[in-house]
Formats: sequence, C-alpha cells, structure tokens
Amino acid sequence: MEIVKTKGSVSNYSNGLPSKEKKENKFLKKFKRGKYLFLLVIPTVICMLLFYYLPMWGILIAFKQYSPFKGLAGSPWVGLKHFRTFFENPFFFRYFRNTILLSFYSLIWGFPAPIIFALILNDVQNIRFKKLVQTVSYMPHFYSTVVVVGLFTMFLSPTSGPVNKLIQFFGHKPISFLADAKYFRTIYVASEIWQNLGWGAIIYLAALTNIDPQLYEAAIIDGASKFKRLIYVTLPCLAPTIITMLLLRLGHIMNVGFERAYLLQKPSTYETSDIIQTYIYRTGIESNNFSFASAVGLFNSVINVIFLVGCNKLSQYLTETSLW
Repeated sequence: MEIVKTKGSVSNYSNGLPSKEKKENKFLKKFKRGKYLFLLVIPTVICMLLFYYLPMWGILIAFKQYSPFKGLAGSPWVGLKHFRTFFENPFFFRYFRNTILLSFYSLIWGFPAPIIFALILNDVQNIRFKKLVQTVSYMPHFYSTVVVVGLFTMFLSPTSGPVNKLIQFFGHKPISFLADAKYFRTIYVASEIWQNLGWGAIIYLAALTNIDPQLYEAAIIDGASKFKRLIYVTLPCLAPTIITMLLLRLGHIMNVGFERAYLLQKPSTYETSDIIQTYIYRTGIESNNFSFASAVGLFNSVINVIFLVGCNKLSQYLTETSLW
C-alpha cells in the first residue's frame, strides 16, 4: 500500500509541478520555431520603447514650472496650475470649439469621400482609365502641406486666382477667401479632401477586391439591381473596414492638422481658425512656456483617449466590431 501511495504521490507530483515546465517548454519550442520572426520584431520593439514610451516621462513637465537650466528633476512642482490657467483663458471656448468643428467637418465630409471614390472607381471597366485616375488621385498625397496650401493660395488669390477670375467674368467683385473667417473651414476641409482622397481609397479598394464574386452572382440571379447589390452586398462586406477606419479617425478627433491650419490662418481669421494646436505652438515655442504647452497637449490627448475608448465600446455593443 505504501508503494502504491508512493506511486500515486509521484504521479500526482508529476502531473502537478511540471505543468509550469510544460508551459516553459512550449514557449521555448515556439521561440525556436519562430526565432527569426522574433528577431525581426526586436528592432520595432526597441524603436517603440525609445521613441514612444520613454518620452512619456516628459508628461511630468505639465505639472512643473519647467526650466531648461534646472532640468526636469530640478524644476519646481506646480500641480494643476497650468490646466487651471488654460481653462480660465477667455479664449478657451474658441480654441475648443474651432478644434471640434474642424474635426467634425473633416469627419462628415472627408471620411465618406474615399469610400464613395473607391466604390465609383471599382465599377470602372476600362483598366487603363482606372489606373490613370488612381495615379492622378494618389499624387496630391505626396505633396507637402506647404505645397498644397501654396496651390490653394494661388487658386484663391483675389487678384490673379482663377476662381476669382471666374467670379469677375460673371460680373461679381473678387472675394478674399483666405482673409475671410467664414471661408476658412470650407477651404481647410476642401484642401484636406483633395490631398488625401486617392490615398484614403486604397484600403477600401483592397477590401472590395476581397468580396466573394459569388455573392454578386447570386444577387444578379435573384434580380437585384446595381444599387441593391451595393446596399445588400458591397456595403455590408465593407462595414468592418469602414468601422475600423472610423474608430481610428475618432481616436484623433482633437488632432486637427496643425500645419494646414497654421499656414492657412491669418489674424483676420482667428475667430474660426485658431485651434488648440496653433495655441500650443504660440505659447510653447514662441513664448517658451513649455510647461503650459505640455499641459494643454496632455488635455488634448486625454480627450482623444476618451473618444477612442467610448466609441470603441459603443461600436462593440452595436456592431460587434471593435479595435480590441
């Protein structure tokens, strides 16, 4: 009996403790099997640690009165002083409103544009013409924002711009589009759509090629028109891609393009063009108030995270599609 117990105890021991060893062995086997893949990942992980996570230590600047001569550790702690200063700013509502409205208009008009363009382009039968349109639509994405703003400035010039030449041809006075605050948001959104339309359509064109042709064949046999095939076949198949891209876009709802807004704005258009990013630039770079600018930037990032998490949960609840 003792021998039996001993054997049982040995068997129980062998079934208990070595479970950790089994897990370690499985990990080692996986590591040996994919060691080259792990080696490929290592540089990316190192870059992310160095350039994404390590600089997060600088967030402390937002809670200190930072001085380059004293350093981060030697600068005095001021707590939430810079946040209170920003919230008590008489122009706080204007910065916040302009940032939200520019993001909202870009989302409303700019997000569906690549989807519609991809759907139209997907139906083009002439391959040469299709490739030509794709190439032409991709090109503005590779222009710098400075070049795009320069082109729009030339086109909308009140003296020599073709838009105002056309307005004068019909007997009207030229309009100073870039100096009028009411036109700023339209120009901003239009320039963004023009620059990113073709490039944004690439993902949707790739998703369209993955749709099973048999679904369209079955819809045709059932007598579905082209519009019904779009509604009941194409869009449902594109829905996961559209939702994912929308969630990623909502995660940057407060990150309005600084370069475009800064280059397009003038003092006469501050009422609609002055956003949080341009305010950070003036206070942080031009006025050397790094702590205050970091606090405003941190507030901006927190709003982005709240939007992303909230929209992701909502999407998960409504559509069962989410980023995590």
